[in-house]
Amino acid sequence: MPQPVVLIAEELSPATIDALGPDFDVRSVDGADRAALLPALADADAVLIRSATRMDAEAIAAAPNLKVIARAGVGLDNVDIKAATSAGVMVVNAPTSNIISAAELTVGHILSLARHIPAAHASLAEGAWKRSSFTGTELFEKTVGIIGLGRIGALIAARVQAFGVTVVAYDPYVTPTRAQQLGVTLLSLDELLAQSDFVTIHMPKTPETTGMIGTEQFARMKKTAYVVNVARGGLIDEQALHTALTSGEIAGAGLDVFTSEPPREDGTAFPLLSLPNVVVTPHLGASTHEAQEKAGVSVAKSVKLALEGDLVPDAVNVAGGVIDPFVRPGIALVEQLGQIFTGLAPSALTSLDIEVRGELAEFDVSVYRLAALKGIFTNIVSEKVSYVNAPLFAEQRGIETRLIVESESPLYRNITILRGTLADGSVLTVEGTLAGTRMVPKVVGINGYEVEVPIERHHVVMRYADRPGIVAIYGQKLGEAGINIAGLQVARPDASGRALSVLTVDSPVPDAILDAMRDAVGADLFRQIELTEA
Repeated sequence: MPQPVVLIAEELSPATIDALGPDFDVRSVDGADRAALLPALADADAVLIRSATRMDAEAIAAAPNLKVIARAGVGLDNVDIKAATSAGVMVVNAPTSNIISAAELTVGHILSLARHIPAAHASLAEGAWKRSSFTGTELFEKTVGIIGLGRIGALIAARVQAFGVTVVAYDPYVTPTRAQQLGVTLLSLDELLAQSDFVTIHMPKTPETTGMIGTEQFARMKKTAYVVNVARGGLIDEQALHTALTSGEIAGAGLDVFTSEPPREDGTAFPLLSLPNVVVTPHLGASTHEAQEKAGVSVAKSVKLALEGDLVPDAVNVAGGVIDPFVRPGIALVEQLGQIFTGLAPSALTSLDIEVRGELAEFDVSVYRLAALKGIFTNIVSEKVSYVNAPLFAEQRGIETRLIVESESPLYRNITILRGTLADGSVLTVEGTLAGTRMVPKVVGINGYEVEVPIERHHVVMRYADRPGIVAIYGQKLGEAGINIAGLQVARPDASGRALSVLTVDSPVPDAILDAMRDAVGADLFRQIELTEA
């Protein structure tokens, strides 16, 4: 029996090849050379790439035997994930390979800003000796504010504490207990900005976080403060940053990522690059020998698992593995329920039960625990969430999880329930099922209210005192804003006399409209939920 063909499309470390082992026919090709890549893919069972190889629909179609695309790194911009999924090809990456490198680069930016290291080097290299021009500041007894206390944020906190700084953080999804374990004080975003001498941002890039540091936020910062972004381009409003730096509103900035890379503006030089109080690097967060080797070894192990028919924890799509075909369709549903749970939660999660009821009880549904955690953390951490690191995020935050499997399911053939205890003491439940022969994913319960709403991209959930005319009130507000209601269900009042409305809308609702709707109906629960693709 011939060995599976593993195609190495870009230069990888010897350790990557070693991690594959002797059971594969390992071949090499220049992935950037399209004419060479496409015919080489004809026999490939797996392909390992970095950033130069485009695995688009054409390349995937040229590989009829392909089972897995492995990206030795974090990003997947050069992989057509939808085309891969349609073709039954698993896509894997190495989501945790660069976290130490990113944390260390962040600290490097902080030190470079504090002591003007790049500018001093450039001056001396040009023959000048201007010691007084580069008087810096000590980190000792300063305050470092970390926006996003995930894995990278926690690593940064541990490292800068050695300098004798006070560390504060803003992260609405981290419990005070977890922050205390890290030696960090949780603050609101406004408090953090006002108190910090150095601000570093480590949030995921979502519609809500894009431009989250802008004109208003810079106005709240100290004039002596510095801001660092080694996370995602676009989290900081670059035009507002330029204004803040040139007007003296803040002291400086360190940037490794940009909205457009390489950074350009109308085809000309990017204005931020020429400012004397800015330190820039060309997206070097993962550019260390160690991170590159970790990434290669990690995806090599994933390729082995995939070609051996095992579940691959780092899969970013669900294709292949040993998951029973009866279980597989529910994975995306459970991920979506996790995202909805996060969207509804008013405070941080402390414990979570994943209850699976019905005919699924006869199967191994352990992947549902991973899927629930992946969904819960997808939009609240800066790192790419996968099946392997989602449990780590839960462990780091002290979140206890249980998988409960019962055959009894009175109302539905199968149902999955996420039941979580929150930091404020409340309990939140979200229930879902796959309905009908088309297996349409639906939410069928929220906090004891019975609903049956197909899961779509945009939802608005509100609870209010039930009375005539409520639907007309919020319908009018949305209509005036030109937002179409694609679906609507009202769950009748519970013992408190409060009803629950779940709306499906065609597009995001602006904050001003949401505020007007909330005020008009007198809602005590009001959330807009935007799902990312599972």
